[in-house]
Amino acid sequence: MDRRKFINRSTLAAMAAAIGTDIVNGSLMPSAYQPLALQQADPFKLFNKDSEMTVLNDKPWNIEAKAHLLNDAVTPNEYMFIRNNGLIPQNIDSSAWELTIDGESASNKKTYSLDDLKSRFQQYTYQLTLECGGNGRSEFNPPAKGNQWTIGAVSCANWTGVRLGDVLRDAGIKEDAVYIGYHAADVHLSRDPSKEPISRGVPIKKALQDETLLAFKMNGDDIPLAHGYPLRLVAGGWPASASGKWVNRISIRNKEHDGAKMGGTSYRVPCEPVAPGAKVEDKDMCIITAMPVKSLITFPKSGAVIKKGKTLTIGGHAWAGELEVNEVKYSVDFGSSWVSCQLSKPTNRLAWQHFSAAIPLDATGYYEIWAKAIDSEGKAQPMVLPGWNPKGYLNNACHRIAIKVV
Repeated sequence: MDRRKFINRSTLAAMAAAIGTDIVNGSLMPSAYQPLALQQADPFKLFNKDSEMTVLNDKPWNIEAKAHLLNDAVTPNEYMFIRNNGLIPQNIDSSAWELTIDGESASNKKTYSLDDLKSRFQQYTYQLTLECGGNGRSEFNPPAKGNQWTIGAVSCANWTGVRLGDVLRDAGIKEDAVYIGYHAADVHLSRDPSKEPISRGVPIKKALQDETLLAFKMNGDDIPLAHGYPLRLVAGGWPASASGKWVNRISIRNKEHDGAKMGGTSYRVPCEPVAPGAKVEDKDMCIITAMPVKSLITFPKSGAVIKKGKTLTIGGHAWAGELEVNEVKYSVDFGSSWVSCQLSKPTNRLAWQHFSAAIPLDATGYYEIWAKAIDSEGKAQPMVLPGWNPKGYLNNACHRIAIKVV
């Protein structure tokens, strides 16, 4: 008899679910074999993403939106970017999911089931802006290392969950607490179980903010697997890497968290400006905290053609990390002059804001529409790329679209 080891039933069932149909003769599949359908997975079907989304990487999955896809006031799943560092966990059983609170500065080590979190703590819903720290990386010169994001690694969905602060206080926080670090169920690309793909965190002050959630719903439904089902951390306004997916442990630390992707150049920028292409020592790199002010024109699609004499209506979103956006302006003369847009207030703190403007374009020909947001501290988006850094973080240069009038 053949001594091969055959695939087990649970793994076979998971593969069939991913493919979308039963696998004929699947019980005879060798245990280490991966079906071709999964080797060449269609990410748009796999993650329920719009086919206009752009795949930057499949090991791990990194997918971004185009600007015009982000026109919704609340970002739906099909247009949300995916930024992963490891492999998406498989065979998740939400009924058995547990979250452990531990660390040097935890008064007690405590473990909560998902049902504990939902029943014991008050639930809240906030619309929260999440943006990859490397959004806009493709524009840096010399090129910076990493996925070459353009403008679409940002989203603002509704997240429902319990306040992280409530859970941390229930476990007990010692007076020397300065940071939290998250740990999760995703798998390192090497499949080495002793390695974490990413384990980042935030200062305790950010962890205790009302809007920092342990979330289990996105836009009213269970969080999609690619976005952290069944439980994730959401810390809006900071680089999205601080909002860990598939979270199963939170450590309360008495020092800056030192997990994977917390040191070196990861999510850090030079503490002082450097020349493009310069080598920067680790000791001279500072961790990214709140994201800078930024805006995105989501309507119309760049390349739109309009008739002469028609008024062009533009729309989009603006956000400013921990701050509010005070003003958004547009320019049709390459930044020589600026006109204010209409700007809404945020739905809640850390949500993006919507802007619009009606622009008369009197002459035929090519136009560029530029947008510039200004935050509540008076800081404005730069018209050119901000300071170069080794990993191409924090590009908040003005967004531009092209228009042709005929």
